Amino acid sequence: MSNIDKSESYKLGSYTVNRLGYGAMQLAGPGVFGPPKDRGAALTVLREAVANKVNHIDTSDFYGPHITNQLICEALHPYPDDLVIVTKVGARRGEDGSWVSAFSPKELTQAVHDNLRNLGVDVLDVVNLRCMFDVHQPTEGSIEAQLNVLAELQQRGLVRDIGLSNVTPTQIDEGRSICEIVCVQNYYNLAHRHDDALIDELAHKDIAYVPFFPLGGFSPLQSSTLSNIASRLGVTPMQVALAWLLHRSPNILLIPGTSSVTHLRENLAAAHLTLSPEILSELNGIVS
Repeated sequence: MSNIDKSESYKLGSYTVNRLGYGAMQLAGPGVFGPPKDRGAALTVLREAVANKVNHIDTSDFYGPHITNQLICEALHPYPDDLVIVTKVGARRGEDGSWVSAFSPKELTQAVHDNLRNLGVDVLDVVNLRCMFDVHQPTEGSIEAQLNVLAELQQRGLVRDIGLSNVTPTQIDEGRSICEIVCVQNYYNLAHRHDDALIDELAHKDIAYVPFFPLGGFSPLQSSTLSNIASRLGVTPMQVALAWLLHRSPNILLIPGTSSVTHLRENLAAAHLTLSPEILSELNGIVS
């Protein structure tokens, strides 16, 4: 059994979590839509993650939709006292599996209640507002109205902490003027480093940064430099990519996703991987 204690921990709002967590998105069917091919295997991955001291799981009720949260509830409820489940609102799925903005007060409120019901809880640990001005990348636009909805639900005791996803620095500043923002979840990895300056700024403010697609997402990272370093170290390229993120900044929390127990164990083993200054210098040269 792996031990991820070496990855250390960091504050996530009201909680402290191990820096190497788990993203549940891939537990749904192809395209994050519909049920998994093997429900039993999905449940096993979730239980294995928690057994290996993962105490930060990232999810959303629009994964499936509903499927991923229902799997988490079935596999892990009643939840361990130290388990933090972070979810997202702001999007929904079309009947064809498309990703659609769901930004109205009614839709956001319904999404919070859907997450509560499917996760089987009375309060959500952390809710990220997923901005959908552009599905693929952060795009400017005011989030005041949407955050006011979440802040009201927080005051009612349905949400403990609030974060942001797919956002610009301007939107983060706007958000922090409305309520405390405990984390930012944007696209970032070894080859896609547009948020370098933002990560450093958030670290100074003690705000967690949670990169989604830390291993490249649906198109895994490809780099001869990465592959060569992995070969020299006797590990996988993905383990090196995760270890680089852990070295990058102490406020980075990782949520690599997988539907495979084998890959889960490989991901968690990255917590044990130490990268020398020379190797870090080589890796820092990989930028898309």
